[in-house]
Amino acid sequence: MRGRTMTILPHSCRCKSARVAVGLVLVLLAGTLGAPTPCRAQVAGEAGTFSRPRLLKRFDTNTDGNLNDAETTALRQAFGGIDVPMLPSGPLNYSRVRRPPHVDASHLAGADNTPEINPLTNHGATLGRVLFYDRQLSRNLTTACASCHLQRAAFTDPRQFSRGFKGKLTRRNSMSLVNLRFTNLNGQRPGFFWDERAATLEDQVLLPIQDPVEMGMKLEELIPRLRKLPYYPDLFRAAFGSKSITSSRVARALAQFVRSMVSLDSRYDRAAARKDDDIALTRLEQQGETLFVEGVGGIAEFACAMCHVPPTFNMPKAQNIGLDLTGIKSTRKTKAAKDRKSAKGGKPLDRGLGELGRPSNDPFTPSNDGKFKAPSLRNVALTAPYMHDGRFKTLEQVIAHYSGKVRPHPNLGLAFEDNSSDKRESGFQFNKTQQQALVAFLKTLTDKSFVADAKFSDPFIRSRK
Repeated sequence: MRGRTMTILPHSCRCKSARVAVGLVLVLLAGTLGAPTPCRAQVAGEAGTFSRPRLLKRFDTNTDGNLNDAETTALRQAFGGIDVPMLPSGPLNYSRVRRPPHVDASHLAGADNTPEINPLTNHGATLGRVLFYDRQLSRNLTTACASCHLQRAAFTDPRQFSRGFKGKLTRRNSMSLVNLRFTNLNGQRPGFFWDERAATLEDQVLLPIQDPVEMGMKLEELIPRLRKLPYYPDLFRAAFGSKSITSSRVARALAQFVRSMVSLDSRYDRAAARKDDDIALTRLEQQGETLFVEGVGGIAEFACAMCHVPPTFNMPKAQNIGLDLTGIKSTRKTKAAKDRKSAKGGKPLDRGLGELGRPSNDPFTPSNDGKFKAPSLRNVALTAPYMHDGRFKTLEQVIAHYSGKVRPHPNLGLAFEDNSSDKRESGFQFNKTQQQALVAFLKTLTDKSFVADAKFSDPFIRSRK
């Protein structure tokens, strides 16, 4: 079974009682091998003091099932004035992937990057959810992972660049976190971030915490802080079998929560499953799907799906799509360069993967300059602005770029019918209807249930001032 290992009991424990053997069988049937299995008392106490029933019983003085301003103030004062989570009595279901009928189970299994040492569990993802929304993870207690990854925007930031804990702007646009569990595609195991600098999701989740612009914390300072917070001991025990808080466990829990962010319930999926004729795609949307999957004129090399692989619509590797003459210094201050501040004053443009000094990821390109790995296109209608620098505000602008505004570059990863070297810009030459069709199809990938799912929402009780 993928991502799971069998735990073998030591010889001295093998014959203690028949109940041990029965308990192991139950664990096998539950499918939880490879992760510590908390006892029933531990599971029941996961939320502990911070379960919704207990907090309401203690602070909901008017018994209306909610906390008003006065009750929220009293709660916060009781815990030293800090934000605390309000959690369900038991864990929500994070480990189950609801796979629509048209999605091949073997495809998801092959794309799954979950390591054997960190299987996705409900308790681990619950802990990860709290960590993801906790501002205690930033130096000045103002910024959480969720500050730059908003659920309503499919876990990205509607701003071109995000603001860090001191108000400084990030270098690149915030990426959507959707479907990051399924990134191993076409025999590739790409890294994470626009430039793939993190090899695993466990590596990725710790880097923003330590970034001097984003959250500004050092791990050796973060862990003692987390140990002092009253709500973490039971959460770590439920997730990992003991109250020990380490940076490795923080990474594992955050990675589990992010891997649980699977989006496969859009109108596109429901139409493919043919559950309801009322949600069938329109003719324009169907035309867009055909263009996306089969390419211009039915030529696969001209298909969007070559780089954005259905059904998760993730990219197997970083690509150069002709946004800039990357690595070539600007000789004049164009308006676009001024807006992006990337080529201003002759400064080299963002080299993306090329900055890491790795050999080219494609035998047909001399280097990795200008290559970026985009996030999943699931919910792409909600994730504007687009590209690594947020230069495009609308999907229409994105499609217009691919249609006829691609700049020549030696590392270009796109193929065009007319890619003559004497042309300053090129593209797939979509007509107006084709551009409209592609935009219409991309909008069918919006998963309304995902962006409204309570299990991904902020669990903290915040000050209302």
